[in-house]
Amino acid sequence: MTVDNTTSEKSNLWSNINQSLRQDILPVLTDLRLAIVLLLVIALFSVSGTIIEQGQSLAFYQANYPEHPALFGFLSWKVILTLGLDHVYRTWWFLALLIFFGTSLTACTFTRQLPALKAARRWKFYDQSRQFTKLALSAEIDVDKQNDSLQNLSQILKNRRYKVFQEQDKNNVLYARKGIVGRIGPIIVHIGIVVILLGSIWGAMTGFMAQEMVPSGNTFQVKNVVDAGPWAATQITKDWTLRVNRFWIDYTSTGNIDQFYSDLSVLNTQGEEVDRKTIFVNQPLRYRGVTFYQTDWGLAAVRVRVNKSPIFQLPMAQLNTNGNGRIWGTWIPTKPDLSEGVSLLAKDLQGTVLIYDATGKLIDTVRSGMSTQVNGVKLTVLDVVGSTGLQIKADPGVPIVYAGFALLMLGVVMSYFSHSQIWALQKDGCLYVGGKTNRAQVAFEQEVLQILDRLSSQEKIEEKAIA
Repeated sequence: MTVDNTTSEKSNLWSNINQSLRQDILPVLTDLRLAIVLLLVIALFSVSGTIIEQGQSLAFYQANYPEHPALFGFLSWKVILTLGLDHVYRTWWFLALLIFFGTSLTACTFTRQLPALKAARRWKFYDQSRQFTKLALSAEIDVDKQNDSLQNLSQILKNRRYKVFQEQDKNNVLYARKGIVGRIGPIIVHIGIVVILLGSIWGAMTGFMAQEMVPSGNTFQVKNVVDAGPWAATQITKDWTLRVNRFWIDYTSTGNIDQFYSDLSVLNTQGEEVDRKTIFVNQPLRYRGVTFYQTDWGLAAVRVRVNKSPIFQLPMAQLNTNGNGRIWGTWIPTKPDLSEGVSLLAKDLQGTVLIYDATGKLIDTVRSGMSTQVNGVKLTVLDVVGSTGLQIKADPGVPIVYAGFALLMLGVVMSYFSHSQIWALQKDGCLYVGGKTNRAQVAFEQEVLQILDRLSSQEKIEEKAIA
């Protein structure tokens, strides 16, 4: 008895839950107004993620979004970090919005679109004249009982790409339709949007972004990761490295930068080259789902010789110019005890180097390969070594998103097809014809009129032939 009561209680519980889902939750979840609101909120936060720089350091946000005065009176670095606006697309609330929106679309597909498609595929013959009065478009034509008007109508409809249905035991009724693909289109649109959402979520959870400044000739692994999803560890390169064979800049005749290039090689664990490409802006290197973009440049070092000494490669640092251009500098000792030296400044890779003494006086201006006398020694500037700024991204969700967009566009195109239906009944010397469509009503009316005109012309020809 106790077991029966327990089973009955469980059955009642599941019945109540099922009833609550159907009556309370599903109507809200499939409400078009809810879907529109969710879409607008997702679009709003997506725009904020485009405007607010993503994945930057704390110092960056403190410098660009101070508390006094706060941007728009409220947007400060504390608000950005608290709400996660520095990594919008990976916050729990943004992912929850995507999941909620996808759930709403899925529920709408199963509760509205699929039943609408099933209803469109179900049909029945009209065998009573009164049924045609309920249609949006109908006509009654007097015909000769000796003519097979219904068969003529069937052939005309087939010529217009209608699919015609007739029963063998009832040769006086007809049903025809075309454009059923238009009923499938909205379902494909919903599937496409859900696939895009899944791709976005997968990319946010497994993708990463890194930035590297690598001197020409150096080999590196991706380490300076500035933004990454919780499952991105498998995407970050470990069994291969990248070598910057050469970095150079092309300049215009006026001395401005035309384009900068990086010759990159992908090396396996044995140091063997497995891929190579020269990248520049909008022409990245892609390898194993990781993309290397050319985004920045700098001066890494200068190669010099003092008298007949070995060649020294001294690092150069970017100087603070308060926004007045970019300049790199270094200090070179001219005495073994480092008591005296000169400063070298350069602003680009064209090879021009400015030499200053300890008092800040300009001593000389030289180009790569030239020598000059400073502090009683011969200083030769052999070369200025550039460094390439690379932005490195991996987003495994991109192919899924592209597939979703393809489905979305396909569904939109399919939705433009009108689902048109025509019924016909030949009875008591009359031909009843009626039809309806889900869109392009005027065009459908014109088509029906053309069909009837064609049918009348064909009937007259047959009557003359009989006469």
